[in-house]
Amino acid sequence: MTSSPPNDADPSIPPRRRLRAEILIVLGLSLGASAVYSVVAIANRLTQELPLSQQTATINRPRDEREIFDLIYQVLAVFFDLVPVALVCFLLWSTARPHLSRLGIDGTRPWRDTRDGLGLALLIGVPGLALYLAGRAAGLTVTVVPTALDTYWWTVPVLLLAALRAGVTEEVIAVGYLFARLRELRWSPWAIILTSALLRATYHLYQGFGAFIGNFVMGIVFGWIYTRTGRVLPLVIGHIALDAVIFVGYPWAASAFPELLGLPA
Repeated sequence: MTSSPPNDADPSIPPRRRLRAEILIVLGLSLGASAVYSVVAIANRLTQELPLSQQTATINRPRDEREIFDLIYQVLAVFFDLVPVALVCFLLWSTARPHLSRLGIDGTRPWRDTRDGLGLALLIGVPGLALYLAGRAAGLTVTVVPTALDTYWWTVPVLLLAALRAGVTEEVIAVGYLFARLRELRWSPWAIILTSALLRATYHLYQGFGAFIGNFVMGIVFGWIYTRTGRVLPLVIGHIALDAVIFVGYPWAASAFPELLGLPA
């Protein structure tokens, strides 16, 4: 008589081999692919004659010279970047009860989640800015330009959509989904937290080593909070709020403090 694999005891949990394959496929379609491109990008930057501190990484850039097609491409990019999120929601919905509520993605405590999320944005945002400036001063971080979009009536809404995309994609996949699946593989809590943080840091590596360190720390903080609360929604809200302020406020900051941000006066 053969013993069944541990996951077979719970019919809602897929077999280990399927879980590993599923994780690789999901990451290959989303943040894992970004991490690979980011590693190649930093290798490219380090092998150029121009020092890292004098290079630039632009996050939100124009996609076409004509306004209407730029808008169409921007919206399509956001939509299709959210498809992997829909995929992991479908996978978790198909194999788990009570579905996504086990990740804390629900509307049971909107005010508390919003308060906690905004608190996280402040907790991460201020030290993150200091680390960015320190990284640039040390020559370890490129000049990050959050947006180079032309000014149209739709520029701010598109930047808010970009912040939404980043917050939802990163927190739902790198925290909610990955934690759920690695727990089912019986990983220890800190192994999961460090793995998630390393993934987050790696797909930001194209911005330099300061961004790698900052996002690794952010990943540890977010992962630890998630293990304590079991709620992804505050992380999503905090991430969206942080990116929205950076994206929308950058043009003002660039004109007010160009030297501080490493821009020509």
